Amino acid sequence: MNAEYDFGTEAGGQTGERIVYVRPVAVTDLPQEVQTQLGGLDHLYAVHAPNGDRLALVKDRWMAFALARQNDMAPVSVH
Repeated sequence: MNAEYDFGTEAGGQTGERIVYVRPVAVTDLPQEVQTQLGGLDHLYAVHAPNGDRLALVKDRWMAFALARQNDMAPVSVH
């Protein structure tokens, strides 16, 4: 079965909580103009909306989770 389902705002557990996904991103997978600004880092962490849109790139996992929570989102790790 491959059908879309709208879980609504309660999918994260609390009413109004929005889920975002945090995953590591290799710097080599980013555009060259971004790579030149990273000063030797080999990976960053991306925060993604449920539809896959990248919302942010940050230096470390802790920062990704903090950013999500500061914006009333519920972060979930993706490997």
